[in-house]
Amino acid sequence: MNEFRPLVRKKQELDRDTCIALLKSEKRGVLSVIGDNGYPYGIPHNHWYNEEDGKIYFHSGRSGHKIDALKADQKVSYCVYEGKPTEGEWYLTFRSVIVFGTVEFIEDTETIYDISRKLSYQFTNDSAYIEEEIRKSGPGTAMIALTPEHISGKLVRER
Repeated sequence: MNEFRPLVRKKQELDRDTCIALLKSEKRGVLSVIGDNGYPYGIPHNHWYNEEDGKIYFHSGRSGHKIDALKADQKVSYCVYEGKPTEGEWYLTFRSVIVFGTVEFIEDTETIYDISRKLSYQFTNDSAYIEEEIRKSGPGTAMIALTPEHISGKLVRER
């Protein structure tokens, strides 16, 4: 049996290519972990989707609630979405993607810096700024890789 539920409203399901396109175009989402005392803990986050290995990467500080939660349980979900006005109407049309998977911490310093650059270039082309940030913050940066086990997407018209 597949451990992931199928989408109930099949007509609203996005195909895999559309899901991947949304993961690439939307640069922010919510990473959800199993937090303290079993409570869900959702953290707004930016990410970089790597087309080569199909993983989603996050940078972080090296300590805190999220890091403790990830060390205790590597299963996570990550949600990205976009909402756009529906032409000629008052309501929005949403496309969302939820990724279920497991995370691992990247330990290699050069890989951390390389992925940090790729993530940063999504927001600015100022290479001097990016290199200075990596110089200052790089040694304290944790890099987290999410390996997707299940990806699903949905189109919703808010009416």
